[in-house]
Amino acid sequence: MDFKAIIFDLDGVICFTDEYHYQAWKAMADELGVYFDRKINNRLRGVSRMESLDIILERYDGELSADEKSSLAEKKNELYRKYLENMSSKDLSEEVKSSLLELHRRGYKLAIGSSSKNTPFILNQIGLSDFFDAVSDGNNIRRSKPDPEVFLKASEMLSIPPEECLVVEDAVSGAKAGHAGGMKVACLGDASKAKAGDYNLKGFSDLLDIPALSA
Repeated sequence: MDFKAIIFDLDGVICFTDEYHYQAWKAMADELGVYFDRKINNRLRGVSRMESLDIILERYDGELSADEKSSLAEKKNELYRKYLENMSSKDLSEEVKSSLLELHRRGYKLAIGSSSKNTPFILNQIGLSDFFDAVSDGNNIRRSKPDPEVFLKASEMLSIPPEECLVVEDAVSGAKAGHAGGMKVACLGDASKAKAGDYNLKGFSDLLDIPALSA
């Protein structure tokens, strides 16, 4: 089947903000006296902010109320957004930019499907605020990946059936979300190494060589 739309995860696919996430979570964990390293940080990829906090708190010796957890999550996000202010169009690689333009030229509808509530801010920072045909993100969903809600909403926004959408992901949880939504999935990064996709790619521009996306 030929695809009519492509739905991209944001972080780790279009751009990379992992380091900013790590720095913000590390600062918060240090304040709590909780051990946190990059291996633990990798478990947070593709999951919501509150779920990420719960993972970090697995090592916390104590109990926190729901309000205290919400306060911590908001504090982390404030730190993260402060770091994101350093982002610019330089954080959009030429490979990603040229590939997106080529896919647009080929007539595909392009959308974002990200669990992040900071998606609009990040897209603005890297110069893509008005590029995509639809943006489904943490601001309009209740369930994060591997639940397919974010991708199904993107499909709905595009008015294109899920089976005609290709999801592009770098996290296994995101690949599972795409499949759960009845979509084919192209994987990059860790998800590609895990062979989690229908297409497991080495680089972003390899999308252009998928037979169903050929010019």
